[in-house]
Amino acid sequence: MLRTIGASSEDDLFADIPEKLRLKAPLDLPPALSEWEAVRTLQQLAGESRQLICFAGAGYYDHYVPAVVDHLIRRSEFYTAYTPYQAEVSQGTLQSIYEFQSMVCELMGLDVANASMYDGASAMAEAAVMARAIQKKRDKIVVSITANPHYRQVLATYNLGLQMPVEIAPRTASGLTDPDGLRDLVDDKTAAVIVQSPNFYGLIEDFEGAAGIAHDAGALLIAVVDPVSLALLKSPGECGADIAVAEGQPFGIPLSYGGPVLGLFAARQRHIRQMPGRIVGVTEDVDGERGFVLTLQTREQHIRREKATSNICTNQGLCALAATIYLSTLGRDGLRQVAETSAQIAHYAYDRIVGETELEPMFPDAPFFREFALKTKRPAREIIGRGAERGILAGVALSRFPHIDVDDGLLIALTEKRSKDDVELLLDVLKEA
Repeated sequence: MLRTIGASSEDDLFADIPEKLRLKAPLDLPPALSEWEAVRTLQQLAGESRQLICFAGAGYYDHYVPAVVDHLIRRSEFYTAYTPYQAEVSQGTLQSIYEFQSMVCELMGLDVANASMYDGASAMAEAAVMARAIQKKRDKIVVSITANPHYRQVLATYNLGLQMPVEIAPRTASGLTDPDGLRDLVDDKTAAVIVQSPNFYGLIEDFEGAAGIAHDAGALLIAVVDPVSLALLKSPGECGADIAVAEGQPFGIPLSYGGPVLGLFAARQRHIRQMPGRIVGVTEDVDGERGFVLTLQTREQHIRREKATSNICTNQGLCALAATIYLSTLGRDGLRQVAETSAQIAHYAYDRIVGETELEPMFPDAPFFREFALKTKRPAREIIGRGAERGILAGVALSRFPHIDVDDGLLIALTEKRSKDDVELLLDVLKEA
C-alpha cells in the first residue's frame, strides 16, 4: 500500500499528524474474537443472554450461521424469486443451484445431486422409492434400527401407499448396526439397505461393511449422513454407497423451531434418470456462452400418477442457497475446522461428564462424532426441565422417540458454538440432577 501511494514508511504516511498525538504503544485491547464470539459478547453486554445454551441434537444442530448468509439470501432477487422454469430470466437462481449440486457431489463423493429435497427424512424415503424403481423386481427395504426414528416414520408414511416390505435390522449392544442381523435380512428381494452414520446415537457406523453386505445380495446401499462429519470422515461414495442423503440444516440454516430445512440427495451417474426432484445442468447457447437450465425434470411426472419415479416437484431453494453461501464462505478448511471443533468439544464434554457425574455412557465402546447418549437414573425430561431453569437445554430425552429400542436416556450434542464454560454449566446441571 505504501509503495502504491508513494510513501516510504509508516512514519512518512502519518507525517501530517502531530507527533504528540501519535500512538506510541499498542491499544489495550483483548485478543481478537471470531464472529460468533463477538456476537455472543455483544449479546451479553446488551443483556440479551436469555437464549438457552443448546446441547440438543437428534438431527438438527445449533451451528453458527455467519452474518453474510442471512445478508445475501435476503436480496430481493433471491428472496422473492419464483421457480426457475424460464431459464432466460433465472440464470442467477439456476447457477446458485448448480453450484449447490456441485458442492453436494463433492461432499458425498458421488456423481450427481439434485436441487434438494424437503428435509433429510423425505430424502431418505425418496431414496428408498428410487431404489425400488432401479431394482425393478426387488421391492424390500432393510433399514437399520440405529437410523433416525423420525426418518423411519416418514418412510413408513410413504409406505402406506407404496406397500414395500420394510424390515428393521437390529443393533449390537455397542449401539451399532449388527452385521450378522443385517446379513440375515438381506436377500434376493431386497432393493436397498439403509444405514445412517453417524447414527441416531451419534456413533460412527461401518458403511463399507454395510455396502459389502448389500452388494453381495445385489442390493443398493443408501447412506444417511451428517454432512458436517464428511469434513473428517470418508465420503459415502468412497465407502461404496449408491445413494447418499442428509439433512442440510447444519449448513447455514437456523433451527427456527424445526424448519424450514433442507434435504441433500446424491447418487451415482447411472441412476440419474430415477432421481427425484429437479436437476440443474450447464450448457452453451447459440453464441457459445455458458448457460444453466433445468434438465431431466420429474416436475411433469404427476401425469404418470403411480407410475412416476417421484412426485416431489419442488425444492428448498432459499435454504439450498443459504447452504451454498455457507459452504462458499467457510471453504474446505473452514468446514473441517467446524467439524474438528465440534468433535473436540464433544469428546471433552463426554470425558468430563463420565468422569465427574454418576451418569454412565449408553454405548461406551463405540466411536462417536459429536453426539452421545447417557443413561439416566431419573427421567431425562426432568433433567432437561431443571437445566432450562438455568438457561441450559441439556439435550434430548430419548423417551420422546417411540420407535427406538431404549426406554430413556439423554442424547447430548455439541457444536463449534459450545465453549468450555458452557460445558461447566452443563456439568453443574447434571451434577444437581
